[in-house]
Amino acid sequence: MTNCPGPGPEPDTPRAPVVGPAVGDTVHDPVRGRVGVVMGRVGPYLQLRPLGGGREWDADPDRVRRLSPAELLSARVALTNARSHTRIGL
Repeated sequence: MTNCPGPGPEPDTPRAPVVGPAVGDTVHDPVRGRVGVVMGRVGPYLQLRPLGGGREWDADPDRVRRLSPAELLSARVALTNARSHTRIGL
């Protein structure tokens, strides 16, 4: 009995690198005028979720831009301030 190996696994097909923001990046979507965190990709679109949580929306990866560290800090401070105004007794 000879040991004939079958065809090997398919070679890895080179894929185009993902260009643009990665999952976890915080970006500004100028179409909606909102800041969101990249949650993933569906087809050609990014799935963004507001910094404070909430409903995701689709965004064109060619139109969004990553926030600078200063812009991210500003967005987080604005979110914290908005939340503090809605709490009773604080």
